[in-house]
Amino acid sequence: MPDVSLVLRSTRVITPEGTRAASVAVAGGRIAAVLPYDAAVPPGARFEDAGDDVVLPGLVDTHVHVNDPGRSEWEGFWTATRAAAAGGITTLLDMPLNSLPPTTTAAHLEVKRSVARTKAHVDVGFWGGAIPGNVDDLKPLYDAGVFGFKCFLSPSGVEEFPELGQDQLARSLGEITGFGGLLIVHAEDPGELAAAPGRGGPAYADFLASRPRNAENTAIGGLIALAKRLGARVHVLHLSSSDALPLIAGAKREGVRVTVESCPHFLTLTAEEVPDGATEFKCCPPIREAANQDALWQGLADGTIDCVVSDHSPCTTDLKTPDFATAWGGISSLQLGLPAIWTEARRRGHSLEDVVRWMSTGPAALAGLTRKGAVEAGRDADFAIFAPDETFTVDPAALHHRNQVTAYAGKTLHGVVRSAWLRGRRIAHDGAFAEPSGRLLERNN
Repeated sequence: MPDVSLVLRSTRVITPEGTRAASVAVAGGRIAAVLPYDAAVPPGARFEDAGDDVVLPGLVDTHVHVNDPGRSEWEGFWTATRAAAAGGITTLLDMPLNSLPPTTTAAHLEVKRSVARTKAHVDVGFWGGAIPGNVDDLKPLYDAGVFGFKCFLSPSGVEEFPELGQDQLARSLGEITGFGGLLIVHAEDPGELAAAPGRGGPAYADFLASRPRNAENTAIGGLIALAKRLGARVHVLHLSSSDALPLIAGAKREGVRVTVESCPHFLTLTAEEVPDGATEFKCCPPIREAANQDALWQGLADGTIDCVVSDHSPCTTDLKTPDFATAWGGISSLQLGLPAIWTEARRRGHSLEDVVRWMSTGPAALAGLTRKGAVEAGRDADFAIFAPDETFTVDPAALHHRNQVTAYAGKTLHGVVRSAWLRGRRIAHDGAFAEPSGRLLERNN
């Protein structure tokens, strides 16, 4: 075994083989071995005893809008990555829109990297963007290390990142498939949205009617058909409509290369509890009814849904006006995703091992991050130390993202993140943070 610098011990370590008492030996920033609980600590190694707190692999969040540069008053790499670390997330992938410039060319990617390089408290990778007119930019972006490409099928909300029409989608997906890439898709059909009732105002019921389930169902059906025809690999972002689950499950059985994610807000919040005018709950697609949520949990349990990620999409407080039609759509939840999901998962009879599969192993596999997502030898020594039986009440002032707007304000959640570790170094502990040591990741590194 190489020179061990750290031994982290707990009565509950979640490994791919299950949960057990163990000592995790770290050398050179990676896990050297998962040893018996009472293994001797090598001379010179630091020893940390987590007691009965659970050692999880650091969470991987593949859906984060950092908005930096250009809209850094909404968020930024410094604040987003601190919030991530406080929530047990040690790796995140940044979305290509809401920053200026958007990540739609290799040159724009380098601008974003230059901003992130000294500010990242966790490891950060980047998605590229597929928009009208940038087909020739996709391969250079891929060669520069993006993990795949995001597109919208309906308006994104920002003019510099337009949606793809069906012909443009086919051209972009054909190009991406040609070099073995992944397309991740905001799947809402613009025709279905245009046909839906569109009244503005504070009533959540009116907003919900304006983003019907069929907008998702139709878009996902078309995406699956195109992926099947092209032999493409596609990923459905932030699934909200449970009606689409049988379609997705059927496509998987047929061998279509489709994966799907959902988000904490769809799995823990319901339309029935959203007060009128409370646009901190606004997101697109929307938070739907409790019965829909039950079906999403079933999709998680049976493996139709592959992972759970935040879709952290923050904004300044003034953009959350009381009118659901005009307020910015996005839920800020980086710091709260783990306790929110664990609170509901435990109520429904799921284990922490399930949560790790959904929030660490699954997202790491989606992005091809082979050194992340599990506590086992050879992986990066990224950990979250978690007290699953403790509770806390969400105080927006205690959140570390830039604008303390959250749909979880006042909720009592199970599970406290004690600390986060990145490559064997403690980066967050009880609200205190080490100096930034996150790396900028490229595909396959």
